[in-house]
Amino acid sequence: QVQLVESGGGLVQSGGSLRLSCAASGSIFVFAFMGWYRQAPGKQRELVALISSGTSTNYADSVKGRFTISRDSAKNAIYLQMNSLKPEDTAVYYCYLKTPANQSYWGQGTQVTVSS
Repeated sequence: QVQLVESGGGLVQSGGSLRLSCAASGSIFVFAFMGWYRQAPGKQRELVALISSGTSTNYADSVKGRFTISRDSAKNAIYLQMNSLKPEDTAVYYCYLKTPANQSYWGQGTQVTVSS
């Protein structure tokens, strides 16, 4: 079993920055992908950014150039640096992990609110 715990959400003004963290613990630590999804009220959950075990990254078009995903293998953690935040970035952000055996795990979510 894998546990994912997010932190770092909060309230920020438009144009501001936040850094999300996700710490993974449990019985594995080889992953295929880790990343971040988000879900705004009334909308479907959407991909924000992914990072592979080989450190290749993938971003949603809406966050390219503003958000950066990174990882610290020694701490079993990933991070999402979010700059130039916009009100439309307001959502609950979820950490995600996919194992090589194709099992998926989710964190409990952290709220990000960007005021205009």
